[in-house]
Order: sequence, then C-alpha cells, then structure tokens
Amino acid sequence: MADSSKTEKATPKKRRDERKKGNVFLSQDAVAVVTLLGSFGAFWLLAGNIGEQLAGYMRFCFTKVDLAGGLGIDDMLHELVMQALGLLVRSVLPITLVTAGCAIVATFAQTRLLVSGELMRPKFNRINPLEGFKRLFSLKSVINALKGLLKICILMIIVYMSISGMFHESAKYLYVDLRASSSHLFSEGMSMIVKIGIAFIALAALDFMYQWWDYERNLRMSKQEIKEEYKQTEGDPQIKGKIKEMQRKRAQSRMMQQVPQADVVIRNPTHFAVALRYKPERDAAPIVLAKGQDSLALRIVKVAEEHKIPTIENVPLARALYADTEVDQEIPPGLYNPVAEVLVYIFRLNEKHELVK
Repeated sequence: MADSSKTEKATPKKRRDERKKGNVFLSQDAVAVVTLLGSFGAFWLLAGNIGEQLAGYMRFCFTKVDLAGGLGIDDMLHELVMQALGLLVRSVLPITLVTAGCAIVATFAQTRLLVSGELMRPKFNRINPLEGFKRLFSLKSVINALKGLLKICILMIIVYMSISGMFHESAKYLYVDLRASSSHLFSEGMSMIVKIGIAFIALAALDFMYQWWDYERNLRMSKQEIKEEYKQTEGDPQIKGKIKEMQRKRAQSRMMQQVPQADVVIRNPTHFAVALRYKPERDAAPIVLAKGQDSLALRIVKVAEEHKIPTIENVPLARALYADTEVDQEIPPGLYNPVAEVLVYIFRLNEKHELVK
C-alpha cells in the first residue's frame, strides 16, 4: 500500500531517477495483445501461401510414395524430412519474426527504449522469504491473479460457444465436399480468434489504465520529500541566505576600503551617501566608489571625515546617485551637470587650500 502522506505528484527529477533504476510504466497485457494481433495478422496474410505450400508438400509426398520402388527408404525419408523442415521454416519463421517485432515495439513504445543496468543487478531481498510472502499477498498480486482467472473464464466461454456452434452444424459436412467443409471450419476458427482478440483488447485497455494509475500512485511524493529534493537541487534556503549575507559583507568591506580614494561624498544628510572619484587623466566620467543607505551611509560619511574627504549635502542628487548608479561604474550622462558643479566646487576649495599652504 502506498504511504498516505504521499499526496503530491512526482517531480521530473523523481521520474528521471526512477527511470535510471528501471522503474518505468509497462503494461504486460498491452504487449501481449499487440503481439497476439501481430501474429494473427501475419497468419491471416500468409494463410493462403501456407496452404499452397502445404498442399504442394502433400503432392510431393504422394509422388515420392508412388516412386518409392526406385529409391531407398532412407533416401526417401531424408528427402521428405528436409522438405518438411523447409516448409516449417518458410511458414513459421515469418510469423515468428512478426511476433517478436511486435513484442519489441510494444515494449519499447512504453518504456521509451529504456535499457537499465539496475534491472540486471542481483537484489538479495528478492530471495527473502518474508519479502516474498508480502509480494505474494500484495494488492498487485491479487489483481494479477484475478486478471488471470478472468482471462481463462473468457477464453473458455468463447471457445465453448464456438465449438458448440460448429458441433451443431457438423452434420452438414456429410453433404458437402471436403473443400467447402474445410473452408467453413477455417472461417469459424478465424471468427473464434477474432472474438478472443476483441475480448483481450478490452482487458488490455483496462489493464493499461490500472497499471498507469498504480505506477503514478507509487511515484507519489510527500511534501517533505519535495522539500528535501528542492534542497538538494537548489540548495538549502538557509545556507543560501548565509552565503549571500557573507558575500554582501565582503562587498561592503571592499567598498569601504575604496572610500579614502574618493574626491567627494554626496549625502542626504543621513539616509544616503555616495562616494565619487574623478581623475581626469584616467576617468572618462566620475566613478562611484561606494554607496549606502541609513547605517551604511553613516559609515561612509564617517570614513570620509576620518580621511578628510569633502562631504556635500545635496538631497536630490544623493537620492538620484543612489538609485541610478552601481559601485565601480561611471555615473549616467543625465547626472553629469549636477555632479560637475559639485566637483568644480570641490576642486576650487582644494586649490584655495593649496594657495593658503
């Protein structure tokens, strides 16, 4: 019985893993019916040719018997046996090949050309008497036993009804020639095979639906299994969160180390802070060395003050720089003018300081 906690459909990964183990959907009844239909179709198409070859063999036998006086008995028997073997091969081999081909196609159509080494590995739990007892009285075994009994009953009923009909008409065979009676018997036999085939097709369709339901039921997963699978494939969310936090701290530390290289820090006054560098000899435009909000902004301002980096309070410009720029990237062209005004002011202050010195 399937675990009641397994209420979720199998994930693609679960299906791939089960397929690698050789656990795929397969209805043996569907394979048997396709094989039966293929065999019947091949026999139906080849029946005329087989009859002609059989008649030819019978004529050959009668001819050999008439001429037996001129041949040794051993030679005649050898020739008759060889002809019989040739007839058997020509008659049976095509039907056998068609039957095998139908079985292979029906199997691989369901398993999608699966060839798994897992199925060939020895599994010692199969020889465990307790496990064997459980399998013997499992739901699947009971269903298979009931299917077998149902097939036997249907087969016996169809055969009985067909033979009864032929038995009641057997008296008519006394008044017709051998060819007509043989043709009628052949037609009745084919009709019986068709009825059996239709009944088995219906049973195979029911078995196909049951096997599909049972296969999907056994593949179901619990919510916990899905969570564990997600952790294995995507990573534990808690671990991923910790990794991201470590990466963020490293990025902030690296960013704070660049603040002393800035030419100016534009702030707002406590919520945002952006450190800019502009070296005309190597920078095509001002570069954002660091930016932060709230506590990180205060840290940037503190480091700037410790290294005597000018800080300018400009609320709209600080907000715009924080929102539209990235660290270690140039500022966008739309901010060139307001930033240039700030830099010109800072450079002039620096020149005055140099003159005073």
